[in-house]
Amino acid sequence: MDDASPKTDSALSQAELDALTDQLIAQLKTVYDPEIPVDIYELGLIYKVDVSDDREVAIDMTLTAPGCPVAGEMPTWVKDAVMQIPSVTDCTVNIVFEPPWDPSLMSDEARLELNMF
Repeated sequence: MDDASPKTDSALSQAELDALTDQLIAQLKTVYDPEIPVDIYELGLIYKVDVSDDREVAIDMTLTAPGCPVAGEMPTWVKDAVMQIPSVTDCTVNIVFEPPWDPSLMSDEARLELNMF
């Protein structure tokens, strides 16, 4: 085997990745949009979560509106929640507005909570 060939195996086993995913979801569900009584995960504000082999987490998320009054604070709330997971070494939270958020991104749980059925 050629030593220059790219490494395709992840440093994280599938079981580790599954456990970390469950922990990430649980922590994301602790962060709420202050204007809506539903967590950011169920609202559909989390667009992407990447975990590196070094357990660094990168999150792309959006806000319910570009002029959201907590836009400056929300990334810190999310990072603080994720950093509660002992195995996570770092977390970066990026606010994105493409695609724009709309209520169709909410989970059924969020729709029930907001009586939107």
